[in-house]
Amino acid sequence: MVRATFRFYEELNDFLPAGRRRQAFTCACARAATVKHMIEALGVPHTEVELVLLNGESVGFERVILDGDRVAVYPKFETLDISPLLKVRSRPLRVLRFVADAHLGGLASLLRMCGFDTLYDNRFEDGQIAEIAAHEGRIVLTRDRELLKRRIITHGCYVHALKPSLQLRELFERLDLARSANPFSLCLHCNQPLQEIAPELARPRLPPRIGALYSRFLSCAACDRLYWEGSHWRSMCTLLAPLMAVDKPNEA
Repeated sequence: MVRATFRFYEELNDFLPAGRRRQAFTCACARAATVKHMIEALGVPHTEVELVLLNGESVGFERVILDGDRVAVYPKFETLDISPLLKVRSRPLRVLRFVADAHLGGLASLLRMCGFDTLYDNRFEDGQIAEIAAHEGRIVLTRDRELLKRRIITHGCYVHALKPSLQLRELFERLDLARSANPFSLCLHCNQPLQEIAPELARPRLPPRIGALYSRFLSCAACDRLYWEGSHWRSMCTLLAPLMAVDKPNEA
């Protein structure tokens, strides 16, 4: 029988039973089991893993585990460039385009608010999400760990928080999003870029009170929605303020 010792680090422990968290443990492995097979058999989606050290050597998911091996498994590194060590995939998980599953519509809107290209449709099935992620190089966002175990998904994040605002904070912290955010540059509804529109073109489409109060407007060419710096904009700025410095927003 093949037996190997595993140690998972940081937030990867959240996927493990309490008795295996934050400590090394030994378990039986199927013969010819790969690193990926064992990591997922222990409950951790492979998309949550950035680095695997097998007996101190960085290895890929396809490496076969042998009797007596010691496997250390690490999550994403937000501030440390470990590119020279990476073996599990060709590049770090920093491609900042997302596809969210059917349960994360609120998070998808907030990510768009921050300027991140985020596909969302509550009719998407798991297979569609996996195909979109694979073909478009998107990070899958989900609370379904089984979805993240699909072989064709290489970039993904299991979202732990339940409320959209907390989910957004979680992703900002895990993926260091503040440096890449471009707030108020995408339509919250259809994910397309917003363009500034002349006030004289916007005002006929708005209630007179709104047109008189504001002088800067943005429009989405795809859905024709208008944005301005009203109360909803101020609420979103309040949400964003703890996550990043918002100097001058681009959207209403």
